Amino acid sequence: MAQPNLPHTKHWRFEIDIEQIGWLVIDTPKSSVNTLGREAIGELETLVVRFEELAAEGALKGVVLMSDKDSGFIAGADVAEFDDMSEPATLTVALERTHRLFDRIEALKIPMVAAIHGFCLGGGLELSLACRYRIAVNDERTRIGFPEVNLGIFPGFGGTGRSVRQAGPIDAMQIMLTAKMLRAGAAKRLGLVDKLVRHRDNLRWEGRKAVLQKRSSSPASLLKRVMAMGPLRSYAARKMREGAEKKANPAFYPAPYALIDLFEAHGDDWQAMKRGEIERFVPLMATDTARNLRRVFFLSESLKRQGLRGSEKPTFRRVHVVGAGVMGGDIAAWCAYRGLGVTLQDLDMERITPALERAKGLFKKRLKSKREVDAAVARLEADPEGKGMARADVIIEAVVENLEIKHKIFVDAEERTKPEAILATNTSSIELERIAEGLKNPSRLIGLHFFNPVAQLPLVEVIRSRFNTDLDIARGASFALAISKSPVVVKSAPGFLVNRVLMPYMLGAVQRLENGAPKEDIDAAAVAFGMPMGPIELMDTVGLDVGKSVAEELGHEVPEGSQFARLIAENKLGRKTGEGFYKWQNGKPVKTGTAAPGDATLGAELVKPLVDATEIAVGDDVVASEDLADIGVILGTGFAPFRGGPLQARKEGSV
Repeated sequence: MAQPNLPHTKHWRFEIDIEQIGWLVIDTPKSSVNTLGREAIGELETLVVRFEELAAEGALKGVVLMSDKDSGFIAGADVAEFDDMSEPATLTVALERTHRLFDRIEALKIPMVAAIHGFCLGGGLELSLACRYRIAVNDERTRIGFPEVNLGIFPGFGGTGRSVRQAGPIDAMQIMLTAKMLRAGAAKRLGLVDKLVRHRDNLRWEGRKAVLQKRSSSPASLLKRVMAMGPLRSYAARKMREGAEKKANPAFYPAPYALIDLFEAHGDDWQAMKRGEIERFVPLMATDTARNLRRVFFLSESLKRQGLRGSEKPTFRRVHVVGAGVMGGDIAAWCAYRGLGVTLQDLDMERITPALERAKGLFKKRLKSKREVDAAVARLEADPEGKGMARADVIIEAVVENLEIKHKIFVDAEERTKPEAILATNTSSIELERIAEGLKNPSRLIGLHFFNPVAQLPLVEVIRSRFNTDLDIARGASFALAISKSPVVVKSAPGFLVNRVLMPYMLGAVQRLENGAPKEDIDAAAVAFGMPMGPIELMDTVGLDVGKSVAEELGHEVPEGSQFARLIAENKLGRKTGEGFYKWQNGKPVKTGTAAPGDATLGAELVKPLVDATEIAVGDDVVASEDLADIGVILGTGFAPFRGGPLQARKEGSV
């Protein structure tokens, strides 16, 4: 069929088929994901004008918007442009332009249908909500949501009002406030998606039917909308603020509260909420929080390039973990959860069984169906004799911090494993060169240091000894990425990066406690600075015995007669034994003191040893750059992301 005259575009392809259905494909050049940058939005603007003309001529019955990229539909706005657009006047003009464009799409006299697979996030979801109808592939790869609060902002392309229209006020606000990514089925139940298909190949057929049958979405029911009416809206807003305050200090993370204010003002009128969006959005973009969270985003994305790619990318199918304690068992569970076959070895079943039970709890929490849980359970096998070692692609040792035991394990593993298998230690502080002594090929041994709790902390330190090659380390980073962890390469040196910088912070806090400062006040001050938990609670979480071992490995003494030493002698090791510096109930510390809220000055004093140690680690080439040090410490310790990392915080004068 002869195609109409269309403007030249770099980000879009468009053609009309014999049934007068237009197929609009987004394809961001030189990128594995589609994004909505200024150029792409400008091109879409010209295309929509042409759609209006063609529709008026009777030459276009509707448009199906889709993506050819395997990664998915649209990952959101182009974050790389955000710094250039943070000036209020520039940003306001850009947002107003996009609002007018999306309103124009919504007002088309012909249906525009969004055909979604993979990621449909942020601005991509906002564009799809401006379409008349949405179809999504119902598989594990489809993820739909608004991640903007993680960047210190909220949806700014009209998505606040349109999501409230489709999902109702409470569900829409929860999606935006939590940045939760929904599966396709959940998105349909909420009204963000209208039709599910099993396979990506079905999108064209269903898109065609949606156009020809002139399908359109239905807004949220009156029952859902009632919580935005009258006094109920103020009540709902108050509850939202209370929930937000449990997770985010408004002084550090203003975006959730600005969004709640917008809802309280206009939540009963989605059009008014959409119109009021820009005024509250613009001030957020230029905040230190948003700027630093963008920095963290780019640093996190850079870690995905640490592994091998293309034809060199290795495939991992089986993992063997030696040591079924808290770390070893949880590493094994995580690998099984991510789809790998895992064998878990320890001295006997009595030691392995608790790890299997914890793993089943993880699977039940993270996986949606009994079938998925049963499959994950089947992937994790108890292996007290270590028979699975010979078949494994990766062997991870996670036993106690005892050099002799670790050395013995790897001498045995070198004889029993495939020559190409990765040998990895989860040591938290011992240099690899010492563990590798006596191995026939010491270059096979790398460090893969996970962090507790494994299921929550994304960092894996990939530790390089003087024996390792670039390929050895790239393969280790590739494994971390394969199980959805974030690899940071560090040099084999006492404590590596995270424990090296964390220990002075925790020991300094413990010394304040020994000198009489209330532990609750110490921890409250650290939280007031922006840390996720205080250093005393953190020491209890890590385990006092582990803390002592790492401290001594780094040359720090635990004085005889100290409260620290006494608790260890009494086997009061923290959370895992039910008592340490705190008593623990139901996995939480019992805090009886009166904390001094908001003492961020003391918090900065507490954090200073960590920042000092990070500077020294960079100077000693433990990590390759300040950027890697910052992202490593954020991911490994939870250091306040809104401050951009310890070294960024020092540059900004907050430490």
